[in-house]
Amino acid sequence: MAETPLLQPVHPLASRLDALASLPLGFAVRPVPFVAATTVRARGAGLDAFEAELGARPPEAPNTWVPGPGVDVLWMGPDEWLVLGHGGQDTVPEEQEGRLRAALASYGGAAVDVSAQRIRLDLSGPHLRTVLAKGCALDLHRRVFTPGTCVQTTLGRAGVVLLAGTDPEQFSVLVRTSFAAYLVDWLVDASLELTSAGV
Repeated sequence: MAETPLLQPVHPLASRLDALASLPLGFAVRPVPFVAATTVRARGAGLDAFEAELGARPPEAPNTWVPGPGVDVLWMGPDEWLVLGHGGQDTVPEEQEGRLRAALASYGGAAVDVSAQRIRLDLSGPHLRTVLAKGCALDLHRRVFTPGTCVQTTLGRAGVVLLAGTDPEQFSVLVRTSFAAYLVDWLVDASLELTSAGV
């Protein structure tokens, strides 16, 4: 009897890669390969355990995020954070969840793997804010939406988490998997003006 080949995961945006490759200069969108994502709830002494496990203090100021060794930690609400792995062996979803769950267990905290929930897109270019402003009600000016800012908002008609990178010309967007293709199509359409303007 022939062996059944193992199914290989297909990125939800595999069908949109050609469209992304044809974006105008000054605006780029790169789908990030699957990464570990863990929702964490913690408070009190649990924050110290959280920090000890991650090597970074989870941000306590609303709408902020901090980088850590191999992870980004996003403030999502009071006592709630999202830990995003950078990929590689150290951020296998089940392992990341297991380490955080074990670290928080004694303090009434919780860690849940939500890696399949969202897709991450890295956006860059000098016209990035212009394109995003077409579908986002937030003030994205670099004096306001500064590095380290992290907000839950809408882009087009999709709910997203928007992160300002350390470079003012770089953002990341987290979008639910079921809305990822829609959001890419929206971004391609929103950037058409750059092409017509000869950018």
